[in-house]
Amino acid sequence: MASSKEILSQEFIQKIEENSGIVYKVAHSYCWDSEDRKDLIQEIYIQAWRSYPRFNPQYKFSTWLYRVALNVAISYFRKEKKRSDQTEPLSGTSDRAVEETDGRTDQVVALYRAISDQSPINRAIILLHLEEKSYAEIAEILGISQTNVATKLSRIKIEIKEKLNPVRK
Repeated sequence: MASSKEILSQEFIQKIEENSGIVYKVAHSYCWDSEDRKDLIQEIYIQAWRSYPRFNPQYKFSTWLYRVALNVAISYFRKEKKRSDQTEPLSGTSDRAVEETDGRTDQVVALYRAISDQSPINRAIILLHLEEKSYAEIAEILGISQTNVATKLSRIKIEIKEKLNPVRK
């Protein structure tokens, strides 16, 4: 007979496998470097496992996983930013986003760059919006009001649009 810990482990693994795309999307949005992305993915899975006993099954697992993944990614991003601010980047690393685009078009690269220039919370909002999450879902995942989501998203869209289509004088 399986112990409660084994059952919990099996449930967690099944839910993670069903929702693994969330982890990869979040990691890709916060890390351009493939090695950093692998580290972030591993950290998200570790934190999800540690938090899983507190998961409330009344809520959607995907919403909970987005929240965990984004919190870990934002923390990771801030740590990496502090570390990179204290060290001088190697020449040519500033355009790493362009180098690791896997053959994407210039427009997609420009969009990724415009999104990566956003603050961590704004990046989370645009990521969730691109995932076709409702304002209510985004608000629940990020712990902010729907009005705040709508306001921030409107500003983010304007900012990205201006970066992608600058007015030529």
